[in-house]
Amino acid sequence: MAPDEHDPVLLRTEGRAAYITLNRPRAINALTHPMVRTIDAALAGWESDDAVAAVVISGAGERGLCAGGDIRAIHDDARVGGWASVGFWRDEYRLNARIARFPKPYVALMDGIVMGGGVGVSAHGSVRIVTERSRIAMPETGIGFVPDVGGTHLLARAPGELGTHLALTGEAVGAGDALLLGLADHFVPSARLAELAAAIASEDVTAAVRRYAEPAPAGRLAGARGWIDHCYAADTVEDIVDRLLACGESEAKETAETVLGRSPRSLKVTLESIRRARVLGELEPVLEQEFRVSCTTLSSPDLVEGIRAQVVDKDRRPRWSPQELSGVTRSEVERHFAPLEVPGLGFPR
Repeated sequence: MAPDEHDPVLLRTEGRAAYITLNRPRAINALTHPMVRTIDAALAGWESDDAVAAVVISGAGERGLCAGGDIRAIHDDARVGGWASVGFWRDEYRLNARIARFPKPYVALMDGIVMGGGVGVSAHGSVRIVTERSRIAMPETGIGFVPDVGGTHLLARAPGELGTHLALTGEAVGAGDALLLGLADHFVPSARLAELAAAIASEDVTAAVRRYAEPAPAGRLAGARGWIDHCYAADTVEDIVDRLLACGESEAKETAETVLGRSPRSLKVTLESIRRARVLGELEPVLEQEFRVSCTTLSSPDLVEGIRAQVVDKDRRPRWSPQELSGVTRSEVERHFAPLEVPGLGFPR
């Protein structure tokens, strides 16, 4: 039976390829729990289907692949002290792991906005395509949350302290910087994505990508490595801010102001998450860590307040609790990494 055009995930096969289209264009294809389950079930089936040699994921509409998870649903759940988000995260993070270990080429067309959960369904793939329209970010500190979906794993592996910079600020990057950070592999102009996707139905992925790929436009982060690596190597968020303000670069001072506008609690937990992810190394242990952090953050007043300010009321004036970095104690940060009373993700060892 053909999928209904209103289905939030469209699945089809053509030739040697299978295609996933996220189909909520009015919400920039934000992920819901049923969408995650649909994608996971499809990948599970295609893993052992000899007729499928590659998978291509893209987003419907003109705005982007995926703007992230459905944070309004998370807001409503957190506001009433619910636990529905825990089930969503468990299935979402398991999907991220499945994508990372998928045994066939998994081609992610990272056109337009790719943020949060959108990074999770794309940047763990084996063939990641960016365009001149790509805007990629893990913006969670701005809503009182912490980078998840394996984002701390990806950012911890970026050159120098670039990943720490993006994790704390939530800054969005374009194609050139995504390639530098290791979030993408190839640049293809957006006007040629449809041709590339169609070609994968009949030819080898490597050959198809080679035919359509071009040099990416230059990014801006490489030229900022000096002050970024110096400032973000500090041990605490307070010291990072002090270094940003003192280093003499106007961009660094602007960055300090950006950081100070984020949730103090989220900033400290994010920095700890990135540092621990470097030690853990592999994706699945990092996802387990992120699951603990996410579940603990669900009860944080900053999560409800951050989503209210940025998405619900859109007044862009969150009232963080505590309001200052000094108000977030070391014990409060450590609490986010403690064992959970709910079952974990249960990856096989």
